[in-house]
Amino acid sequence: MAIQISPSILSANFAHLADEVEAVARTADWLHVDVMDNHFVPNLTLGLPVVESLVKESSLPLDCHLMIEDPDRWAPTYAEVGAGSVTIHAEAAKAPVRTLRAIRSAGARAGLALNPATPVDAYADLLGEIDMLLVMTVEPGFGGQKFLDLVLPKIRRARELIRNSEASVWLQVDGGVSTETIERCAEAGADVFVAGSAVYGREDPGAAVDELRSLAERAAGR
Repeated sequence: MAIQISPSILSANFAHLADEVEAVARTADWLHVDVMDNHFVPNLTLGLPVVESLVKESSLPLDCHLMIEDPDRWAPTYAEVGAGSVTIHAEAAKAPVRTLRAIRSAGARAGLALNPATPVDAYADLLGEIDMLLVMTVEPGFGGQKFLDLVLPKIRRARELIRNSEASVWLQVDGGVSTETIERCAEAGADVFVAGSAVYGREDPGAAVDELRSLAERAAGR
C-alpha cells in the first residue's frame, strides 16, 4: 500500500486554522483531527462542531481520532457529518463491532486504535471489521511526546497479522513521528503516519510532509 501522511492539527495554530490546513493541502493525504474529551484522556481539544466546519473548508479528507469515552454513541455522528475516517479506541468501546459497522454504514472508513500497552493479538479477529488499525506510539492525550520504541515490535506483529488475514487494512502510527523515527515505523510495517509538531513545527509544513513521505518510502523500499 502507498505511504500516506496525515498531519495532526493538534500542533497547528488554532487562531489561523484555515491557513494551517491550506499549508498542507497540496502534499498531505489526510488531515488528522484529535478529538479529546478530558475523560478518556487528560486533555480537552475540539469536537463535532469544529469537525463539521473543517469538512466544509478542507480539501483533504478528515482522519478523526476519537480519544473519548462512549465512542459507541458518538463515532457514527462524525462519519455522518462527513469525516473520511473515524477511529475509536478499543479500550473505550463497549460494542466495537457494532460501532465499527455503524461508522462504515455512515460512509467513512472505520479505524480501531490501541494504546501502547494494549496487545494487538487480542483484536486480530476484528481485522475484517476495520479499514485501519492505529497503533499508538505514545500514551494518548498530548502532542509533542517522545516516541516509544517499545511499540515497534507491536507494529511488526500488527503487520504480520494483517498480512496473514489477507484483509485490506491500513496500519497507522501516531505519536512522536518525526524525521528521526518515521523510518523505523515504516521498516516495521506502518504505512499511514500521523505527524504533528514534525509538520507544524516547521517553517514550511508542506515541505515537511514531503520529507516525511520520502523517508518512509525509502525505509519501506517503495
